[in-house]
Amino acid sequence: MGTIGQDRRLFDLDSARRTLPLVSRVLSDIVRAHREIADLHVRASDLLSAGDRSGAEALQDRMQELASEQSDYVAELDRIGCELKDPIVGLVDFPTRLGGRIVYLCYKLGEETIDHWHEIHAGFAGRHPTEGLEFSSEPAADD
Repeated sequence: MGTIGQDRRLFDLDSARRTLPLVSRVLSDIVRAHREIADLHVRASDLLSAGDRSGAEALQDRMQELASEQSDYVAELDRIGCELKDPIVGLVDFPTRLGGRIVYLCYKLGEETIDHWHEIHAGFAGRHPTEGLEFSSEPAADD
């Protein structure tokens, strides 16, 4: 597999798709933790407003635990070589090479497979179909 710089892996389309069973499980855990943290935050604020400091502190402790778990999940995605872009919907990008430049293969939790790519600075709104294109995991000669 190629790398970006010293430590960034490049994917071709097949290798990115092969990671999806694991990546989608990790993304599900990230989205779940994010939702639970948001819910606990609202509940803790309500308890504080009602004067229940100890109840709010207990919820804040749980939020810290979830934040730590979420950080571990993000680190797992990083070890795989993909980049979390949105913990709310479960959006992740896979660095790849297309025609001599680095772009991202793009996956959103719930999609069946990776069928889109975008320029590095374009984001989700700039997605294009992968059909008919050749994505490479090989570094350029100057990488």
